[in-house]
Amino acid sequence: MPSRDFLERRNALWRRLRSLAPGTPEFEETLAELCTLTRWDRAQVLAGLGLTGAEAPPPGEKP
Repeated sequence: MPSRDFLERRNALWRRLRSLAPGTPEFEETLAELCTLTRWDRAQVLAGLGLTGAEAPPPGEKP
């Protein structure tokens, strides 16, 4: 079972992502941190937010 600290950090990152606009530097930083923490890829985390890659393209890619 994951530790309490892990769960609290994971939940805080999800909460922060939901409050940020896709494509902003803060969104990308938080997304990367959540991916690292959960070992999920970008597409999985975006799906958890109800977004597709087209709705939140990686930095440097045009929508």
